[in-house]
Amino acid sequence: MAINKVEICGVNTSRLPILSNEEKETLLQAIKAGDATARERYIQGNLRLVLSVIKRFSNSSENADDLFQIGCIGLIKAIDNFDTSLNVKFSTYAVPMIIGEIRRYLRDNNAIRVSRSLRDTAYRAIYARETYTKKYLKEPTIEEIAKEIGIDKEEIVYALDAIQSPMSLYEPVYTEGGDTLYVMDQLSDKKNREENWVQNLALLDAMDRLGDRERHIIQLRFYEGKTQMEVAEEIGISQAQVSRLEKAALKSMRNYLS
Repeated sequence: MAINKVEICGVNTSRLPILSNEEKETLLQAIKAGDATARERYIQGNLRLVLSVIKRFSNSSENADDLFQIGCIGLIKAIDNFDTSLNVKFSTYAVPMIIGEIRRYLRDNNAIRVSRSLRDTAYRAIYARETYTKKYLKEPTIEEIAKEIGIDKEEIVYALDAIQSPMSLYEPVYTEGGDTLYVMDQLSDKKNREENWVQNLALLDAMDRLGDRERHIIQLRFYEGKTQMEVAEEIGISQAQVSRLEKAALKSMRNYLS
């Protein structure tokens, strides 16, 4: 998916306007007063926000133009429903709505077909959750959602799970200093630990050639099955640092074993 192209849906992204904080506040007040021109200016001034969001879906096979259009729908919904009295930045409010709109589109167009009744249940639950969050400024529990829409909580959980899009283990979740952390970096492996093949590959000898910290990380990650986050908390460094040290240690071990 060509996210970085200059023109999307006929819009030259390099020429999109950037609004100052003062302009944003003035336009929002005008929008609440029913000014259609101000609403159009505010939409144009926030299209960069849509672009930044659709980059999160770069692994998707969907066309960038389609995602941009769907993201714009989420942006417009956010503008029409934004409450300026909550003292929340518009981008903080809008980004989840844009993401939600795109995810709903991807779910509806997923090759894995889900029955209409299940989707209806899931969408009712999602709408109830969004309404509850906006009203009480906190996430509802499944029990509270079930009570709100009159459906058993087990059925809600099943419906929400059914519409989830499959996620790649290589989907990026965080970047720090140029080092990207992927979904697989946050998973522990408690079944296929390295004890099963350590004797055949002389891993103990390879580990002995590592520094103390690198050896400790490998021990925690592959012998004790801990996630990178758990390792980071135990030894007192960031997850990104754990990732860098782990990759370097594994490379060193592979070179020794090859």
